[in-house]
Amino acid sequence: MEITGNAFSSGVSTIQSGQRRVEQAASDIATNAFTAPPQTAQPARQSQVNPSAEAPAENRPDLTESLVALRVGQHEAQAGARVVKTADEVLGTLIDTTA
Repeated sequence: MEITGNAFSSGVSTIQSGQRRVEQAASDIATNAFTAPPQTAQPARQSQVNPSAEAPAENRPDLTESLVALRVGQHEAQAGARVVKTADEVLGTLIDTTA
């Protein structure tokens, strides 16, 4: 009898994908929190090459999207864990049945 690790591999890769998504979202949230634009009293002049806080604000990730990605990554990792748990239970049942 040959048992392939497809369910285990799928579950583990889903857990890893969820973990990467959570790490990226957490990094985006931390970047957003620490790079708040400084408040300037004078508006940027049109002749300036690099206006003060306007350019970095455009490059920052959206906090709402990062929070949603964080939650999606959490659910993705939990789903992968459920797949691994189910595959483990099925394999245990098969071993008990054949023993």
